Amino acid sequence: MESTTPKAFRDFLGPEPERELILLAAIELYREGKLSLGKAAQLAGLGVREFLYELKKRGIPINYTREEAEEDIRLIEGLE
Repeated sequence: MESTTPKAFRDFLGPEPERELILLAAIELYREGKLSLGKAAQLAGLGVREFLYELKKRGIPINYTREEAEEDIRLIEGLE
């Protein structure tokens, strides 16, 4: 079956266009604050570490507030 997608668009998306489109959607939903990091990674079919790498590669900042950092520190300190 021949694709009706223009060649330039297919070239941009690479060898796995469906996977790339899902990844791009997950990144955008994360960037807009509509998905958490974990949920966006899950949607993209990646682990959190891999998803963070994709964000870094594309220059997308991590949505992580000071309050979230402080909460994580309290949680970690409580484990000792």
